[in-house]
Formats: sequence, C-alpha cells, structure tokens
Amino acid sequence: MKKRLSREKDDRGRVITIPNLLSLLRLCLIPVIVWLYLVRGNQFAAGCLMVLSGLTDVMDGRIARRFHMVSDLGKALDPIADKATQAAVLICLIAKFPLMVLPLIFLLGKELCMAVIGILLIRKTGEVPQACWHGKVVTAVLYTVMICHVFWWKIPQGLSVVLIVICLLLIGTSGILYLCQYVPLLCQKNHSSGSGPVSARSENIERGDDNACADFQLPHRERT
Repeated sequence: MKKRLSREKDDRGRVITIPNLLSLLRLCLIPVIVWLYLVRGNQFAAGCLMVLSGLTDVMDGRIARRFHMVSDLGKALDPIADKATQAAVLICLIAKFPLMVLPLIFLLGKELCMAVIGILLIRKTGEVPQACWHGKVVTAVLYTVMICHVFWWKIPQGLSVVLIVICLLLIGTSGILYLCQYVPLLCQKNHSSGSGPVSARSENIERGDDNACADFQLPHRERT
C-alpha cells in the first residue's frame, strides 16, 4: 500500500509526459491561430488549427487517465492552455461578432475567481483542483460555438445570438457549481487535518474521477 501511494505521488510530480506536451502544443498554436485569423485573414486555416487544438485537449485527458500520466503540472497546465486558447479566439472573433465580448467577460471573471480559490486551496491543503464534468461541458460547447463562427463567418445574427446566450448560461452555471464545491471544502480545511471522507474524495478528484467530482459533499456533523 505504501509503495502504491509513493508511486502515485511520484507520478503526480512528473513534468515530461505526453499529456503535458500536448498541452504545450496547444499553447504554441495560439499565436499561429491569431496570426492566421487577424493578419492573414485565413479563417479556414485558423479553424483547422482550432479543431486540432480541441482534439489534443480530448486526447491528453484520455491518455493521462488511461496510462496513469495524471500529474500536478498537467492539472494546472491543461486548463491554462484551454482558457488561453478560448480567450484568444474570442478576442479574434470580436472584430466580426461584437457580442463575443460577453462570453469573454464571463470567461475571464469565472477563471479569475477560480484562480483565487485554487491558489488558496493549494496553500491550505497542497491539493491541485481539477476540472469537473460541467467545466468540460463548457469547454466543448464553447469550442463548438467558436469553430462555427470561424468557419461560418456569415452565420445568421439570430443563430449567433442564441449560441452566445447558451455559452453565457453554461459558463455562469459552471462557475456557480465550482464555488459550491470548493468554497465549503476550503472552509472545512481550516478546521481539519485532511483525513477521513473529505480527504478520500479529494484523492478521487485528483485522479480524475468525474463521479467523485459530481457527487462531492462534505460530511455532516452529528448533533449531540
């Protein structure tokens, strides 16, 4: 048992892994996508690179879980690459679709709150928060909406507005769910040593267990 825990700890500390390299690739694609879209005006090439970026996002998570390559760096680098790509593409789209500024504001606000909570949680518990199922849904939908606007630059205004509103609702809902999940955990950790059911669920979240993330609840104290 001790050997297994030690091995899992060593795995989380690894830096050079295939999922981490894929996340770095997504970061490197960002300036190329911006250059193609804004400077060259080549929406098709920019859209193709966005599709490639989205595919690497799906692949790195599956590879990490399938081959036990989940690492603390990866849990931090993956969402950074996702949000940086999303923010850069939204900024590009604002030139032709001004309403895209709304998803950008919502996204930046949500990620700022999550960054503050994540830093506090790491300082108090040493645990790196990991994205949950609703965050992945937001990423998938936002990527789809952005790709549609990149390839279909003459999209009807009504349809564009509907897609943008859907993104706003999903981003807001995901932010609320994250707050409901991690703020109570942060408060609980102020008075506990991290053992018991809370710690067990936290370990499941670290390992990428979406079910543990979905039904995460703090234990209730018995009345005396």
